[in-house]
Amino acid sequence: MSASAPQEHLDQQQDALRSADLSELLGHVHTCWDNERRSLSRQLHDSLGSSLTALTMHLGLLMQKLPADQALQDRAGHMKKLLNQIVETNRQMQLKLWNDKLEFLGVRVALDELVTQFGEQRGITARCSLPEEELNCPRSHGIVLLHTLEEALRNIDAHAQATEVDVIVDDNEDEVMLTVKDNGVGLSGPVPAGMSAGKFGLRMARERAAYLGGTLTLAAGPERGVTLTMILPKPATTV
Repeated sequence: MSASAPQEHLDQQQDALRSADLSELLGHVHTCWDNERRSLSRQLHDSLGSSLTALTMHLGLLMQKLPADQALQDRAGHMKKLLNQIVETNRQMQLKLWNDKLEFLGVRVALDELVTQFGEQRGITARCSLPEEELNCPRSHGIVLLHTLEEALRNIDAHAQATEVDVIVDDNEDEVMLTVKDNGVGLSGPVPAGMSAGKFGLRMARERAAYLGGTLTLAAGPERGVTLTMILPKPATTV
């Protein structure tokens, strides 16, 4: 047994190194993915968005010059309706790829509007408690907070059957904490360690939190529902 102990210790060290390498690689992939999504969103806005805006203006001028022919007017009206649908689809695609509010208005506004829109679109009570001031954390933390909240709300919409959702963000000198609570049906069983209830979106969120030195956990609520908690420590330079 003594002869196998050094080998077991070596195997554990190698496993730890592989785990650290994989975590670093995954963090790099997520960063590249974020940058690519941001770039694609900007291209849709700057190129396709500008072209659609120009087409809308030209069509409006053209409709003013059309003769009073009902068939032509109906066709032009159909074209305008179709063009408006394309403009809205382009806007939604941009938003799904990248939420520019995160950069232009700050993570606080981005989180608040995400919760508000979720409640309005789903017809449920969605409350959001945020610090009065903008969060004092790096851009990377803001991205992970927003992506995690998006994934948490998607899971609530798909599985929880909830009527109320509470989102709480605490910001102190050492860490930022995101808490998402719902009053839905709860967990069907115990959460496997490190598996985030088997949902790949939440598993990725957990890995992104781990890459920043943080944690993401799921727990059953005191009566019903699920509570998601993510804690991200702040780097020393932001304290």
